[in-house]
Amino acid sequence: MAKKIIIDPISRIEGHLGIEVEVEKGKVVDAKALATLFRGFEIILKGRDPRDALHLTQRICGVCSASHARAAVENLDSAFGVTPPDNARIIRNLVQGANYLHSHILHFYHLAALDYVIGPEAPPFIPRVKGDYRLPKEINDKCVSHYLEALKIRMLCHEMRALFAGKAPHHVGFVPGGVTCQPTVDRIAGYLWRLRKVKDFIDSVYLPDVLAIADVYKDYKKIGSGYKNLLSYGVFDLDASGKNKLLKRARYTNGRLLEVDPAKITEEVKYSWYNDETSGKNPAFGETLPQPDKLEGYSWAKAPRYDGLPHEVGALARMWVNGDYREGISVIDRHVARALEAQKIADALEGWLLQLKPGSPIYNDCDVPESAIGMGLTEAPRGALGHWIRIKDRKIENYQCVVPTTWNVSPRDDKGVRGPVEEALVGVPVKDPDNPIEVLRVVRSFDPCIACTVHLIKPNGEMKKFHVM
Repeated sequence: MAKKIIIDPISRIEGHLGIEVEVEKGKVVDAKALATLFRGFEIILKGRDPRDALHLTQRICGVCSASHARAAVENLDSAFGVTPPDNARIIRNLVQGANYLHSHILHFYHLAALDYVIGPEAPPFIPRVKGDYRLPKEINDKCVSHYLEALKIRMLCHEMRALFAGKAPHHVGFVPGGVTCQPTVDRIAGYLWRLRKVKDFIDSVYLPDVLAIADVYKDYKKIGSGYKNLLSYGVFDLDASGKNKLLKRARYTNGRLLEVDPAKITEEVKYSWYNDETSGKNPAFGETLPQPDKLEGYSWAKAPRYDGLPHEVGALARMWVNGDYREGISVIDRHVARALEAQKIADALEGWLLQLKPGSPIYNDCDVPESAIGMGLTEAPRGALGHWIRIKDRKIENYQCVVPTTWNVSPRDDKGVRGPVEEALVGVPVKDPDNPIEVLRVVRSFDPCIACTVHLIKPNGEMKKFHVM
């Protein structure tokens, strides 16, 4: 008989996520991802000046705010019919790239590494879940010391971002048609010396630590694969067309590398706390109609699908469709691909920095249209991120966000098909049901961000005690 395990909340992720699994004969046979936070950003945006979206959507997440700014500004560029000059395109890349480096280093050292590393008997290293911690002492101790070093490196990444965006995490550097900050010799030099310190950390610390853990935990190369469908919108424009990118737009579906048609993206809500009448719509025509008393619902996340199929998004998806990493799809592969992507982006940032032209334009003038539709597709560190807007009477008539973790932790769709994280958990061995560390390792490998994903905690709900893992 299957034993049900509920881990709620899962610690060391962004936001509040619960996982429910059924374990039979030592393996997970079914899983549900429970996203239990609702904030209603799409509803908040209705009726506002379209330019407000740049500032409000950044507040969806304190980690991915640069990518929300990028999705929002490209959404508005599209609706306003404006193309930013080269300086602006490069500065947007520099700001978003600094955020990527910050986020990847944060995820490994301060969220996921403690699934494998034993730290001192003091917070934040305790409490810890019991499990098979196998690292040799030398490697373990190095990773613990790097935990603290990574905090300083993350600070440098924030400073890099603030040099061209004004501040971090929520910045004021992007506007429809361009950016607000002129490139100067001082800013370029300040970014460059910080970048080189970050690059050195990635090359000599971050990547070696990830590979050392991967070598010890080889069995996790066979755990957490899921559907093996991967999706990327592409990120870091290399020219004004927006078609040539450092990491390209493509998908890997049923073993084939294919193009992405945004018209084939839908969101289904049969098992989400939203009105069923909104199910199956493309986000350009989507609606956010909460229904918290829906009996079939178990998540505030919707179920995004591409051409009816679930797809994993994130660093592994980007590196796979770009041809940079094809070693496998698993827990370990997600960590390795993320570290290699950080290295790739850090290398690209230095080249872009030296392409800036002080004194050249950073902005092309534009006005809010009377009516328009727009779409901004980019990649947050955690995966494919899309914003859609409809403008009427120079106000936001409708705004929709489909964010990375909505793809990954989606509940079942209208056909009852599990989301990517749910599917990745099926078949995972669980040695001790009271300490399901294997489940936690799978979930954290996706770097979930529930703050982004669900856009109420019931004020009169019953208070409960939780076992935090």
